[in-house]
Amino acid sequence: MPVYEDPIDARFLDPVSLRGWTAAVVRRMGTPDDIAADVAEVLLASDRRSIASHGTARLTQYVALVEAGVMDPVARPVVERERPALVLMDAQNGWGHHACRVAVDLAIERARTFGTATVVVRRSNHYGIAGWYALRAASQGLIGVSLTNSSPLVAPTRSRRPLLGTNPIAVAAPAGRFGLYCLDMATSTVPRGRIEVAARRGWSLPVGWALDADGSPATTPDAALAGSLHPLGGEEETGGYKGYGLALVVELLTGILGGAAFGPNVVSLFSTHEGPADLGETFLVIDPTAIDAPGAFEARLETLLQQLVESPTAPGAPGPVLVHGAPEAAAEARADERGIAVDGEHYASLVALGDRLGVPLPSDLVRSQAA
Repeated sequence: MPVYEDPIDARFLDPVSLRGWTAAVVRRMGTPDDIAADVAEVLLASDRRSIASHGTARLTQYVALVEAGVMDPVARPVVERERPALVLMDAQNGWGHHACRVAVDLAIERARTFGTATVVVRRSNHYGIAGWYALRAASQGLIGVSLTNSSPLVAPTRSRRPLLGTNPIAVAAPAGRFGLYCLDMATSTVPRGRIEVAARRGWSLPVGWALDADGSPATTPDAALAGSLHPLGGEEETGGYKGYGLALVVELLTGILGGAAFGPNVVSLFSTHEGPADLGETFLVIDPTAIDAPGAFEARLETLLQQLVESPTAPGAPGPVLVHGAPEAAAEARADERGIAVDGEHYASLVALGDRLGVPLPSDLVRSQAA
């Protein structure tokens, strides 16, 4: 579980101002107001939770896809096939953030009626952090599961070629005094975005994160970006085949189930010439009150988490047992209080994008700068 640190050259950006500017950039692409608001909300959630790889740093890639005619900035999702508790939606190659917000809201609505519901999305695009959608369900007292496939960046165990995506899994649920429990993880050792952050901040990489183009361990971000990521667990002898298996299961439940692109056939987020990504996403929502008294599930989860955090810690542990989502929730509170910490390259990309599109950064965006 990551412990978030500020970049050395951090600028602290006002979340409200950054959200408004982000929505304005998306609207400049011809996107309707409500869709732009969804995109900005999801991207800001990532930045506020200190997941720098999936927030506004991605705007430049999104804009490039729209400008190249690869992504439709005005498309709205439609229901293609359905039964009461299982729905297939066609995102029509629009913004993934909006299509998937609509999809998870539909799953929430159906779960209220049927106890559980699953909505599968095809012909979609990158949707930001998986956890945002699971947390949307959890904030309403439900259990939320969010899955997506992605472009091939991960070499399956024994391969030196990237054939699967980082294929994240997010599960969230209400947890009493612990707030909202949220596991939000890639099925690779790290997501590609973290390698990009390491490159921007001059970090080296530990063995087990990635392979270079020849299949040897990559210890620099440049070598990793030219090669492939390891599945969760790293090498075969350290359990990497388990992460590979999880990625394959996500693929089964998203791209393959939904009839979207899958595996090595998914187009990269960074490509503006190969055509639409056609991502698959799946949202499962469960209403615990369908089978139990209101609050009973939440109380039991709170009890379990309490038992975990009260357990004796290993020698040298920096604190109690961590609860998934707690570091991100703390980062979110910090960001709202002092501003979102972004590194110099991230900030420069926002300045350049705003200037090019005629949407300059607002004067009140930067609250302060690292000394």
